[in-house]
Amino acid sequence: MKLARTRSRPQRHQVDPDEVDHDELLAPCEPGTLFCVGRNYAEKIDQMEYDVPEVPDFFIKPAVAAHPPETEITIPSWTEDLTYAGELAAVVERECRDIEPEDVDDYVLGYTIMNDLDCLDQERRTARKAFDGSAPLGPWIETDPDLESADIETTINGEVRQDANTDMMLFRPEELVSFMSKRFTLKPDDVVAFGSPANPGGLEAGDDVEITYEGIGTLRNTVVER
Repeated sequence: MKLARTRSRPQRHQVDPDEVDHDELLAPCEPGTLFCVGRNYAEKIDQMEYDVPEVPDFFIKPAVAAHPPETEITIPSWTEDLTYAGELAAVVERECRDIEPEDVDDYVLGYTIMNDLDCLDQERRTARKAFDGSAPLGPWIETDPDLESADIETTINGEVRQDANTDMMLFRPEELVSFMSKRFTLKPDDVVAFGSPANPGGLEAGDDVEITYEGIGTLRNTVVER
């Protein structure tokens, strides 16, 4: 089942992808916090010459980071190095704390797609990643996806930039939601994003970004200057 929010019907409801007006879509949830995992794909770790984490590496984006699909991404005036990263993300349905991986399905509404925007020319990760609109989400929440061996693809202006599979994750989605719940109380509509595969890259004004996760859908946005 696919659940979306639209401008005409802001309360989340079931949609048919073939019939929904994509220009009407809002972000499918209103998170209080976005918990974002880094260094979760071995190929990207090798590419970026990072150390392999023994436990999940993470950072936090604020509520104002959430941004709708099918709407423009505005390049912040204070950066000259904005980048994309296509990520799978869970949306919390019920408040939870200290849950085990096998219980995660009882607390997660479903899964969506996030673009982890990053301003690489800023110092420190929070300054780079936490700003208005830095987490486009959508196009909807899939409540019953098959996350095993799901293909991932990010294209810029139709050119494939990221091509991977969920089997390449170091930590599985249920492990990561459980991990976060042992450190924070997760609230309804909070988001846990599972990290980017290899080849995140730069964005320029005029770029059309499409991030596709098999069984979920495609998150689309166009980049513009402020």
